[in-house]
Amino acid sequence: MVAGAAAARDQIQIVGSSTVFPFTTAVAEQFGQKSSFKTPVVESTGTGGGMKLFCEGVGERTADFTNASRRMKKSELETCNANGVTPVEIKVGFDGIVVANSKGHQQYELSLGQLFLALAKEVPVDGKLVANPYKTWSDIDPSLPAEKIEVLGPPPTSGTRDAFVELAMEGGCGEIAGAKELGLEGKKCHEIREDGAFIEAGENDNLIVQKLEANPKALGIFGFSFLDQNADKLQGSKIGDIEPTFENIADGAYPVSRSLYIYGKKEHIGVIPGMEEFIAEYVSEGAFGEEGYLADKGLIPLPADEREAVANGAKTLAPLSL
Repeated sequence: MVAGAAAARDQIQIVGSSTVFPFTTAVAEQFGQKSSFKTPVVESTGTGGGMKLFCEGVGERTADFTNASRRMKKSELETCNANGVTPVEIKVGFDGIVVANSKGHQQYELSLGQLFLALAKEVPVDGKLVANPYKTWSDIDPSLPAEKIEVLGPPPTSGTRDAFVELAMEGGCGEIAGAKELGLEGKKCHEIREDGAFIEAGENDNLIVQKLEANPKALGIFGFSFLDQNADKLQGSKIGDIEPTFENIADGAYPVSRSLYIYGKKEHIGVIPGMEEFIAEYVSEGAFGEEGYLADKGLIPLPADEREAVANGAKTLAPLSL
């Protein structure tokens, strides 16, 4: 990288996860107000899209940080390294993935198994694997509403989708009798039906919120922070009898929760002004601590000992190894 070329840019550029976007934006605003550096530019591209942009290479035309609602994959790290990029990983907190609907409708209470049967491409019926036949929730279980299955969710490039299929779909798949014997396990459980019951709603979680308000019978999949910010309009479904609350996600009781990350480009640190200082702001107790301003935005803080380890690790800027 030509150091002079990168130094021509004096504003940090951040891409990535739509879930982490509101948290990083809050840090960027604080950082712009409190420091002598310009407020970083934060763009919401989705986790997969962010990884692609971040790992493209080094130099002022490439991103300095990427937000991620899952850990970087081995294949992404290999792409980064092949293009001369050394990622520095910072775990910033937890998030729950919620299945929510409008408060104008009853609250759903679902098991992971029921969620799997509602959304899977193929399900076991009478000892055979068949294309998903379920049209209404009550087709799956008579105790559920006799409403058409209509779920708005993120696209395959989204970290929320990655985490949802791994935690909810794979978890639910494991609850279905006979699924494993028919070859339904691991990645095979990640396949989502394409017959209109699941609607890809893009990377814009605000759009999902609007659509749920317009259609009270539909459910939407997104991060807990969006439910938190729209608690006047939306309610989260109970999953396995557990409400998606701040406390239940923090103590691990809620089954669909994940870790959130930011990745910094080591080659740009010391070249693009303010990167080290931005990291220091993010991992300060005032930001990602229990009483920090990110908790007010719906970020679930890491336990105190883990926060301390992350903050110390962030100072060393150790390269990521998987």
